[in-house]
Amino acid sequence: MKIPGPDHPITVTPTGRRVTVRVDGAVVADTTDALTLQESTYPPAYYLPLADVDQSVLRRTEHSTHCPYKGDASYYSVVTADRELTNVIWTYETPYPAVEPIAERVAFYTDRVDLTVE
Repeated sequence: MKIPGPDHPITVTPTGRRVTVRVDGAVVADTTDALTLQESTYPPAYYLPLADVDQSVLRRTEHSTHCPYKGDASYYSVVTADRELTNVIWTYETPYPAVEPIAERVAFYTDRVDLTVE
């Protein structure tokens, strides 16, 4: 486990705005309770409560990854009537202490969905 610091900063703050995720025009997530995780020089990631995601379109996959700063990530696909976006959502169910607020939240690959912050 690595600890965020000056060489690799990570902050988790309330987004303070509505975050909506659409796939093929259909809303799959909508929340005013998102957190913004800013890690080093990467683009921000918006972590939404899993409860604010349409559970009927989610399919958990076997895919997993590891981040030395955040922990082990699990993945979900979004399945619509027309297609499946495989592993488009990730979650750190038991994140490391430095990013504990993102537990029970999910993030979307923004190049694969339409995510808006209003």
